[in-house]
Amino acid sequence: MPSASFSPAPPSLTRPDLRGTFGMCATTHWCATGVVQAVLERGGNAFDAAVAAAFVLHLVEPHLNGPGGDLCAIVATADDPAPRVLVGQGPAPTGATLQHFAAEGLDLVPGAGGLAAAVPGAVDAWLLLLRDHGTWELAEVWAYVLDYAEHGYPLVPRVAATVASVRDLFTRHWTTSADFWLPGGDPRPSTELATNPAYAAVLRGLVAAGAGTTTREERIDAARLEWRTGLVARTASAFLATPHRHSSGRDHAGVIAVADFAAHEASWEPATTRDFRGWTVAKTGAWGQGPVLLQALAILDGYPDDELDPQTELGAHHVLEALKLALADRDAYYGDPDVAAGDKPVPLEVLLSDAYAAERRALITDRASTEVRPGEVPGHVRFRVPLLTESPTGEAAGVGEPTVAPTGRTRGDTCHLDVVDRWGNIVSATPSGGWLQSSPHIPELGFCLGSRLQMTWLDPTSPSALRPGRRPRTTLSPTLLLRDGVPVSALGTPGGDQQDQWQLVYLLRVLVGGYTPQQAIDAPTLHTSAMAGSFWPRTWTPAGAVVEDRLGTAVLAGLAARGHVLTRAGDWTLGRLSAVTRDPATGELGAAANSRGEQGYAAGR
Repeated sequence: MPSASFSPAPPSLTRPDLRGTFGMCATTHWCATGVVQAVLERGGNAFDAAVAAAFVLHLVEPHLNGPGGDLCAIVATADDPAPRVLVGQGPAPTGATLQHFAAEGLDLVPGAGGLAAAVPGAVDAWLLLLRDHGTWELAEVWAYVLDYAEHGYPLVPRVAATVASVRDLFTRHWTTSADFWLPGGDPRPSTELATNPAYAAVLRGLVAAGAGTTTREERIDAARLEWRTGLVARTASAFLATPHRHSSGRDHAGVIAVADFAAHEASWEPATTRDFRGWTVAKTGAWGQGPVLLQALAILDGYPDDELDPQTELGAHHVLEALKLALADRDAYYGDPDVAAGDKPVPLEVLLSDAYAAERRALITDRASTEVRPGEVPGHVRFRVPLLTESPTGEAAGVGEPTVAPTGRTRGDTCHLDVVDRWGNIVSATPSGGWLQSSPHIPELGFCLGSRLQMTWLDPTSPSALRPGRRPRTTLSPTLLLRDGVPVSALGTPGGDQQDQWQLVYLLRVLVGGYTPQQAIDAPTLHTSAMAGSFWPRTWTPAGAVVEDRLGTAVLAGLAARGHVLTRAGDWTLGRLSAVTRDPATGELGAAANSRGEQGYAAGR
């Protein structure tokens, strides 16, 4: 039941709150949702289903993710409820040094082009998940993506719009991308099925690498080894070594090499957690932005319920100000330190402490802050992030994370999927990167590499400075929610810097306001833009707040009066949240999906 301290939940919903006991999923694309359910119906578990759907997303959302990209996931198994992070974020290549970028005349890592490519981590991570916790053979899991790639899959209209937006870049500079995405000179229409035989051949080659092995696990490991050392590694590194146009406006050669592919393997690590009002929220470590959500919750935990409602002026103000403080700490302290080599670890024990949260909360007044205010941590130097309000080089095609335009209007998303099965296995996963506009299309492979290195700084004093072998501080931020140590929900959203912001609003409505997942997803949301962006050209808007108009005239006027610089984004534009739930006491499962963007669906029974 919605709390009396919060605004009433939406009276009508765009999707139902699904309920059942067999299996539930919610994803950002209906094809992926259908594949998840198909696998569950055939006896696969949540991890088999998630992997099968993820590779289909490479095809049907190519402007939002690809096999050359990245992945972060959080999982818990029926046998072990402790949340674990699946690390599919690859590191910077050996040749990606500050000295090399300086010699190229760069002061920011480009937002598009092969020089910005981290080592692709998504494929190896998905295969690690399948090996360790799945039950199906790789050939079975990939039957769905192979059928689509060889016989046809639908493209949403946004794909053609994305291609049209980079037409000049493709035709003048990235001609292999033009050959694939502009057949006959026009974007592939959404009314026709597309195929990708080159990608299908890559996947079939990976399956064939396991011929002659004895066990399911050995066959998957053989595919992983072939991915890291075979055709993909050789072809991608050779292809990107040819200079090509970047968002800098100049041509650069990529530095990724076969040895970089070979050296990287996906891994597991414990989740970073913090309690909030009796619930435990599980996130990635501070090599990602996940702890931003935990810091914001810690700050807001000191307010009474009626001051946390995002659909009131005061509640929205508190949310925006808490997020500014957490994001300022992200840019001052988060990164991937080499602790074994003597680097100081990210001071999460301080940043997530009650005492530190109280200090930060005391900074919030009734006015919108116009500053970036990282906190002080003894023994650590605060990095002062560069603050730009305009791109130093103007607009460039293909750059950034395809989520929110400067106007606040969505122009696409990363991807997200949540799955829970009848045994209690649960996964929240956010794959991204390697989208079609990130670097030139590689014809032999059927995909391109990503541009995640743009999240690093070319300043050696930054905790997230570009360093070979270290991970860029990614924005990918899935979430598991636990009660009494047992997982009860998986949730997440695409959205770059907005991922944890939109999840914060959702969690406040569910955990404090008593909304159902679908009610919380459908309710209007907001986020701050008053931080240095993670994506090129890394600009910020002092006191900026992007809001959905449905928050109401009085709330928006009140925020403006407090000094927030509002960007009104329309009624249904912000967020692509989805969620699945499980009641450990009864075994009942649930799911909810987002109607924004008109392609996310939940399914289950």
